[in-house]
Amino acid sequence: MGGKQVGYSSLLFLLEQSEKLNAEVVAVFENSNSPLSNKEHSLQILADQFNIPQYSDKSHLIQIPNVDFIFSVQYNQILTPEEIEVAKLLAVNLHMAPLPEYRGCNQFSFALIDKAEEFGTTLHVLEPGTDAGAIIFEKRFKIRENEFVTDLYNRTLGFSILLFQEKLEAMLNRDFQLTPQPELFDERGTSFHFRNEIEQLKRIDASWPLEKQKRYFRATFFPAFEPPVLVSEEGEKQLSLDWYNQLK
Repeated sequence: MGGKQVGYSSLLFLLEQSEKLNAEVVAVFENSNSPLSNKEHSLQILADQFNIPQYSDKSHLIQIPNVDFIFSVQYNQILTPEEIEVAKLLAVNLHMAPLPEYRGCNQFSFALIDKAEEFGTTLHVLEPGTDAGAIIFEKRFKIRENEFVTDLYNRTLGFSILLFQEKLEAMLNRDFQLTPQPELFDERGTSFHFRNEIEQLKRIDASWPLEKQKRYFRATFFPAFEPPVLVSEEGEKQLSLDWYNQLK
């Protein structure tokens, strides 16, 4: 279940390794309404190539018999407890952020705004609460100085695909030790962000210190989406990379 390049790459790897791992993919669910989705990474086309039933409505999930595992990889619909329980052995979500620090949405932007030194990607147990399940596996890496959100996203994408590929066999064999997220709250901290928060992040106040203006721009300038705006007494104007580059 999923979409975008990370969902496509994970499904392709699973299909390529299915005989070796003695695993059969019985259904594919795709979300394709993101600006980052494209035909090149279409789960639907991939499912058709391998003659696998595919659905866009998650309500079909409870009608599929004999499901041992569910893998949710950038799937944009929240599963109900009944839907999660379809998986007899394990339901897994791949969250492209470190947990428990960054649950929810816009995690790349908030990490840059927070001046976080480290980021990551996480495989965790899929539970009714958003990104709340116990951690199965994770991969972490340093955030680079003055990194843009596009670069952080692309690096996280690469590490996410690698994490899934490295740990798929262990998950199918249930060869892991779970770490409940609350056990890490004191050490790592925790936060939850909603999708619509990004609109406020994109409003850069012209009265802010220059460092803050540049940091918020790097955290929100993603060409596939609407650009940030500069808010001043003269009004608002959309910002471009040229604006950033001319700042001293």
